[in-house]
Amino acid sequence: MTGRPDTVPARPRFNWRDFFRRAGWLGSVGIVGVPVVTIVAALGPWITPFDPQLRVGGAYLPPSAGHWFGTDEIGRDLFSRVILGVQYTWLPGLAIIGFSLIVGSLVGLVSGLAGGKVDLVIERIVDLFMVLPGTLIALAVVASLGPGLVNTMIALAVVWWMWYARISRDEIRRLKARPHVEAARIAGVRGPRLLLRYLLPGVVPALLIGASLDVANVIMTMSLMSFLGLGLPAPAPELGAMTARTLDSLTVHWWLPILPAAIIFLLCLLANLAGDGIRAALRGA
Repeated sequence: MTGRPDTVPARPRFNWRDFFRRAGWLGSVGIVGVPVVTIVAALGPWITPFDPQLRVGGAYLPPSAGHWFGTDEIGRDLFSRVILGVQYTWLPGLAIIGFSLIVGSLVGLVSGLAGGKVDLVIERIVDLFMVLPGTLIALAVVASLGPGLVNTMIALAVVWWMWYARISRDEIRRLKARPHVEAARIAGVRGPRLLLRYLLPGVVPALLIGASLDVANVIMTMSLMSFLGLGLPAPAPELGAMTARTLDSLTVHWWLPILPAAIIFLLCLLANLAGDGIRAALRGA
């Protein structure tokens, strides 16, 4: 009689079907839609039907088969300009979230792992940033640096990192008190091994949930700053600026302010759906 040799059980594979089932159909729409919008934004200048900066027809043409979103006051195709506007809004928003996530999570990891006076000092700094209105801080930073896309990104990154620092720090402190982490430390597990094997797997889902839900907030704040004239100067087709510049023609040429504003709304809705779906999927795992 031959026995079967003992084998180490394989790590279970990630099941995408279960992930999307837990996310729900609305969450799945958002999760699939985010990479689609990202690809469209990245390819913006190469997939627009017309040059966004050139006159291609008569001024103030309403939406039609030839110009899906109509034309603006110069005769530029509004649909092409909106696609480019998505690039100026969506990609910087993702970059701000990515930068803030990396910086904030590292600060939170240091705070949670070090404890003591280091944790106390970092927590006081984070508390100071969180007490002050983030949008006002961002507006003050842009006002001091000058308008522009890069300065807007810097301003928002300055005020957004602390949320991820708080999430990371709180999760680390919670996990350090868990029995299996205490047992690992008693067994001599220290340093990178403890962090990578026992702590990060519990921190990453919370950070991903927070980041996915923050995308819409960043996009809305960027659009607000663009609306106030703190983004790229004209004739750059930023969605917020396009809405602001054409508000006076709302009752006559409604498509000029309404359609860019509608795209901002749809981007925020898509990001929120994705965030809710990721939260439901990860918490239900």
